Amino acid sequence: MNSRSYASLPERFFARVAPTPVAQPRVIKVNLALAAELNLSLKGFRGEGDAAFFSGNVLPPGSVTIAMAYAGHQFGHFVPQLGDGRAILIGERSDGHGRLWDIQLKGCGRTPYSRSGDGRAALGPVLREYIVSEAMHALGIPATRSLAAVTTGESVRREELLPGAILTRVAASHVRVGTFEYFAARRDFAATKILADFCIGRHSGRLAHDEAPYLAWLREVIARQAALLADWMQVGFVHGVMNTDNMAISGETIDFGPCAFLDAFDPAAVFSSIDEHGRYAYSNQPHAAAWNLARLAESVLTLLHEDPARAVDLAQQLIESFAGQFADRWLKGMRRKIGLSVEEAGDRALIEDLLDAMHRNQADFTLTFRGLSNAVTDPQPIGEARVSFEHSRDYQEWVQRWRVRAAREPMSPAARAAAMRQVNPAYIARNHRIEQVIAAAVEQRDLAPFEQLLAVLSQPYLDQAAFAAYANPPAASERVLQTFCGT
Repeated sequence: MNSRSYASLPERFFARVAPTPVAQPRVIKVNLALAAELNLSLKGFRGEGDAAFFSGNVLPPGSVTIAMAYAGHQFGHFVPQLGDGRAILIGERSDGHGRLWDIQLKGCGRTPYSRSGDGRAALGPVLREYIVSEAMHALGIPATRSLAAVTTGESVRREELLPGAILTRVAASHVRVGTFEYFAARRDFAATKILADFCIGRHSGRLAHDEAPYLAWLREVIARQAALLADWMQVGFVHGVMNTDNMAISGETIDFGPCAFLDAFDPAAVFSSIDEHGRYAYSNQPHAAAWNLARLAESVLTLLHEDPARAVDLAQQLIESFAGQFADRWLKGMRRKIGLSVEEAGDRALIEDLLDAMHRNQADFTLTFRGLSNAVTDPQPIGEARVSFEHSRDYQEWVQRWRVRAAREPMSPAARAAAMRQVNPAYIARNHRIEQVIAAAVEQRDLAPFEQLLAVLSQPYLDQAAFAAYANPPAASERVLQTFCGT
């Protein structure tokens, strides 16, 4: 077994469990492009062989199937044992660059960590995760990937009976902040070291020879999260449930339950039905990430320095660095979004004034920035971004300041417009579109809307005339105000 495989770790890191067979698996979708990257030979014809594999009814020879153990802070409250309650890691696969990827079935039956859950997934949440994870990847944001989705031929009970489904998920690894918390809570410091060594070997091999490898590793984890959160904020993504068991050490976006993309810009936007106090609201996400990383640092203090006081001091310095790293990445990205390549002192104020105006006017986040991309070369005083604003004066006043600032840029207007279109998507996974896809699949067994939405979102930065309607925000009757976890 590969030494970089999670299943090679000691038995207390997981439970050995096999997927529970399902009645009549049927392939919904196989991501053939991702399969090719992983050197997997799949027919992609939705045949019985693929359905049996992606349901867990048939496993590759020699598979070691496990459910991973972890703990987690859920909305600030520590739960000492969570773990994979409906997901089973069935193996790893190396891509053409020698990188190892976990392959996991989600919704494939009960595990020792299921507690009162049924270990299954409904079709709607499986389609949501497939769509949003692949949309995030197409946007260039690190995320777990969707390799396949199958229906099970069985029903699951939530508030009503729903068709069951299983998602095959691919990730650089599924180790979470909560995985470290699991062992720290048990004062199993030997396991904490084994886990940190595993993460270094899997993601940061060069750090193994650093004079302070665990400190360097924690610094790298913090840098990854700062970059990830800045990238989320720049496309208006709201994760919805940023508990420590949903923060991957690899820096990938993981778990797409009650997530959403902003329509009208609102810093306090909350979609998750279980986030009653806005802990994970859009603007709170960087603070939540820093809090989660502090819990990680607490869990590995014994690795940072033999002197406990010195270990705390080192950890504190690293955690405090998150805010600056996030702010730098966010500002750099927001400059690109409004077409600025040269740094000037007033840029932050210019950007923040735009966001304030967008909030006052309930302007659509994605359309505003995409419209500005086109306004660079538009001679009209009021461009298409204005459409999102309730009051044209707010937009005009800001645009006048922006044009004066942009005139000092060295790039030509055409080059700036092209650069802006590469960072301002025309298409995002809007919640009303996802709900339409789910309704069609669940109520009418129609997967054509699912296929079409995936195709549009696979090229988010490209104007697609035939699918221009997919860029539109929801009508008042289509707005999705709450999203729900799959359990």
